[in-house]
Amino acid sequence: MKKLFLAGLPLLTLFLFSCKEKKKAESKGFISVISLIEKQVAHIDTSLYSIVQVIASDSLHTDTNYIPREKFRETAREFLELPDLTNPEVAARFNEEKMYDTLMRRVIISYTPIDPKKEEIKKIELLISQEVMEDGSNKVTNIIVDRILKNRDGFLQKKMVWRTDRSFLIVTSTQQPGQPEITSTNRVTWNEENTP
Repeated sequence: MKKLFLAGLPLLTLFLFSCKEKKKAESKGFISVISLIEKQVAHIDTSLYSIVQVIASDSLHTDTNYIPREKFRETAREFLELPDLTNPEVAARFNEEKMYDTLMRRVIISYTPIDPKKEEIKKIELLISQEVMEDGSNKVTNIIVDRILKNRDGFLQKKMVWRTDRSFLIVTSTQQPGQPEITSTNRVTWNEENTP
């Protein structure tokens, strides 16, 4: 009996180990939006660009100021906190769609959530030029993000646009129950005059 138990012990251990092992999510090969933004931020951190921020609230009040390079990362934080689509667990929650827009002469890659009710990010779009860069890749010219958060305390919507090597814009719309909608824009520019 003891020999039978010892002979079956390795099989039992293998069975238990295989049951406990979680199924790993497979990589979908999505583009890393985070690393695209991170490269831009790293470039700006070492540049001599004048970084200008214009904040407008409901088109009634506008503030314009210069941002020191050291503060740019904090200003761009909302883009840096987007979900990392190269993470297989995150990618499993999104679909990818590719198309070519003949009017804009751009490839558009869209990432949308499989279950939109569970995700704040409703869409991430990458606009890619057909021009080939020195390294053989194509340049992402724009990153467009739609984020919506609804709960019993109100509604928050952010439309975010990153223009590679130029600027970013965040338009925020909020509405509290029984209150009018409030819209504010945050536009940050750098290198605008040197980019075609």
